[in-house]
Amino acid sequence: QVKLVESGGGLVQPGGSLRLSCLASGTMIRLYHMNWYRQVPGKQRELVAGISSDGSTNYADSVKGRFTISRDNAKNTMYLQMNSLKPEDTAVYYCNKVIPWLDWGQGTQVTVSS
Repeated sequence: QVKLVESGGGLVQPGGSLRLSCLASGTMIRLYHMNWYRQVPGKQRELVAGISSDGSTNYADSVKGRFTISRDNAKNTMYLQMNSLKPEDTAVYYCNKVIPWLDWGQGTQVTVSS
């Protein structure tokens, strides 16, 4: 059974940092282009960052220069280092491959507030 588990979210003040993790089981993330997404209630899920199987990365303009996506294929885990966090980064963050998606995990809540 394929499973994605996100973790590392929390409450942080503006300007702070968090590191999210995405642990996969039942599949090998090294095979896929993997993405981080985020969603705010009432809005569509938004693509935040992606990393291809060869390690090339892409970022939404809103996070470029602040977020860094990476992967550790040996641990079957993907990461999102988030620095200089802003209140508008508040959302539930999810990981998944590109379409066709795997089953979505539960996500991890990131709240940026003073």
